[in-house]
Parts: sequence; structure tokens; C-alpha cells
Amino acid sequence: MCPICADERQYVGWGGQRWVSITELRAEGHRGAVREEAPGLWGVGVEPSVGIGQRALIVPGPGGNVLFDCVPYVDDAVVAAVEAVGGLAAIALSHPHFYGSMVEWSRAFGDIPVYVHASDAEWVPRAGNIVLWEGEQREILPARTLVNAGIHFPGGTVLHWPGLDGAGALCTGDIFTVVMDRRWVSFMYSYPNLIPEHPDTIVRAVSLVDSLPYDTVYGGWWGRVVSGGAKERVRRSADRYLAHIGRRT
Repeated sequence: MCPICADERQYVGWGGQRWVSITELRAEGHRGAVREEAPGLWGVGVEPSVGIGQRALIVPGPGGNVLFDCVPYVDDAVVAAVEAVGGLAAIALSHPHFYGSMVEWSRAFGDIPVYVHASDAEWVPRAGNIVLWEGEQREILPARTLVNAGIHFPGGTVLHWPGLDGAGALCTGDIFTVVMDRRWVSFMYSYPNLIPEHPDTIVRAVSLVDSLPYDTVYGGWWGRVVSGGAKERVRRSADRYLAHIGRRT
């Protein structure tokens, strides 16, 4: 049994456990997709969608690009497409649900480091160039800083960077989830099983990022972007969430 699926944050499909390889995905017609999420910011996805359909982000800056989060597919064509927009110098993961192919992505770009918060070390599936980091913040390349928000998993991580306009941005995966109404984000311990996050965890996470400059939040799926006023929108989202679970800030 896959430990991720057995955990209460996830579930085993009604038809039972199913395993798939990258080779099988390729044979089924899946391919990597590299395209701009915003002018100057590239994303990586899989088409047709696999699993929950997340896309990763290629976050630019001095010293090379950081791939924030992973998708469950990689081949020579998608590697070439990523190389065409600057390649990768490091990978950072928001939480264990996106760990599946991180070692393959690392090896595809010369065994680059993969940053995982030490609080989630138990979920690392196999050996690779995994860098376990500790504490609340870690700058992994100039102007790219990981922040341990602790939402969804104890090691739940977001990435802060200057953004495309210098006003600051957060890449959040589903740690701060940009919802369909893109004026808001939300926070959950389990999304498929609808288990809310603990209020103390949310208060801590919002406090951690409140000291950082940011005006945009890039969530974990294509188009899930809070553009403009993001810090205030995250604050209001937390206030609304806490009010609905009976906790006042």
C-alpha cells in the first residue's frame, strides 16, 4: 500500500490501488507541456492531465531557475523545452503529494538538489540528491527563499521571490490554495477528505509571510493566480476561514 494514499489526507480509489510508470504514461499519449503562466514566468504541466493536474513553476533569478513543485511526467522533449527557457539549477517541493517524480526531474538536469523540509522526511520515497532543510526559512538560490508555512503537512512550504515586477510574489502550490474565485485563497489539512487546517497553523503561516513583500500569489494549477493586492487578500482569506470555524483573530 502506498503510504501517501493510506494517510488520512488522501484516499485509495474506489477501484483499489493503481500504479503507473512514466513509460506507461508516455505509451498512453501523455506529454509534458511547458508554457507561460505569465509573461516571463514559465510553467510545466502534463497533457492530458494526470492525477490532480497540478503544474510546476520555473522561477527565474540569479544563479539559475528553481522548479517549484513537480509533475508526474518527464521525458527528453520536456527537458529540452525547459532547457530552452534557461534550464534548472534546483528543485523545491511544497509537500509530499508532489514527491513522486522529483528524483527523475533531478537526474534529468544533472542530479540537481531537491529541497524538502525535514519535517516531511518520512515521506521521501527513495534516494536521490535530496536536501533536507530545517527551520522557518531557507534561501536556496539568490532571491528565492523557501518558507515553512506548515499547512497541509508539517513541512508544507511556499517559495518567496521578487516576482516579475519586483513587488514580490509567493509560489504556494496548495499550501495557500488559490481558489476558483481568485480574489481568495484557502487552507486545508486534507482537500479530498475535507478536513480543515488547525487555526493555530493558519495564524502562524500568515504571520510568517506577512513580513515578506509580495503582491502576487501563484497557486499550483494553471490560471490559479491572485494578481495584485495578494498580501491583503491572504490576510482576509485567513480571517474569513477562521471565522467560519469559530476562531477569531
